[in-house]
Amino acid sequence: MTTFIQSGVRYGYAPLMLLGINGFGIALTASGANKLWLLVLLVVAIALSFAAERVLPYESTWNESLEDSGRDTAHVFVNETLILASVAAIPALAALLPGDGIWPAALPFAVQVLIAVLFADLGITLTHYASHKIGVLWRFHAVHHSVKRFYGLNGLMKHPLHQTIEMTAGVTPLLLLGIPVSVASSLSLAVAVQLLLQHSNADYRIGPLKHVLALNEGHRFHHLKWAGIGDVNFGLFTLLWDHLLRTHSYDPARRFSSDDLGMAAKPDYPVAYLAQLAEPFTAHGGCQFSTADAPAAAAHARSADPSRSGSGTQTMA
Repeated sequence: MTTFIQSGVRYGYAPLMLLGINGFGIALTASGANKLWLLVLLVVAIALSFAAERVLPYESTWNESLEDSGRDTAHVFVNETLILASVAAIPALAALLPGDGIWPAALPFAVQVLIAVLFADLGITLTHYASHKIGVLWRFHAVHHSVKRFYGLNGLMKHPLHQTIEMTAGVTPLLLLGIPVSVASSLSLAVAVQLLLQHSNADYRIGPLKHVLALNEGHRFHHLKWAGIGDVNFGLFTLLWDHLLRTHSYDPARRFSSDDLGMAAKPDYPVAYLAQLAEPFTAHGGCQFSTADAPAAAAHARSADPSRSGSGTQTMA
């Protein structure tokens, strides 16, 4: 029975979340149901995430708290509230924009949500990429890279200012197109589900789609702690833009542990929630990559993915 359940998680968990939870949310929204039902679905998704991680963990020690559970819960609450607030503000924001937009409202509702996902994926991916290259953005993004274990709630473990910047980049083009609130509501659920899957400790499989969808098998490489080496697999929903940016990386032989995660240049990054909110504003809130670290970074790059030369020339950890 245990093996049967584990096989169900290995091959069924991702489709259940991507198609089941999101599909149910799309159906509810399209039918005009109260938006609070999407919150119920989010709670169900979080519960499924924790259950899958315990039934079939990639790394069993990552299911154990490092005195970070309360902090991560606070990040999730604050950042999910920001996402919901941005959806609620869409009518007011749309009223400030010229014209009525050109949103393809005649298309099936599910297709409209897919369009919103693809547009948001581009804006958020490019902002994520920039956050590894521009010092002031990295200061805030570093909060997310301070994690020492990889599990579902890590997805929304972000500084709220950086969360706001990412969502603004993802949603602004949609606002200009005239996205309806109902579509934006389904998009907000899809973002939360994606972040749970992308950082999941569940050892699920999606086959060749791991090179297309931005899920946990590929995203672990993004959290490698060495400067420049984690500058890969930036996508939120897909890896399409990573293929175009030549930042896609994957090595099926690579295994990860807590020793590979975090920031090598700043191993003592604050752990407490309020301290993490304050850290970007301090004099020591950034992380510079010294050129002296380049040989070590290159060696780690080759061990992480032999197909990458790992020059170690990037400036942010």
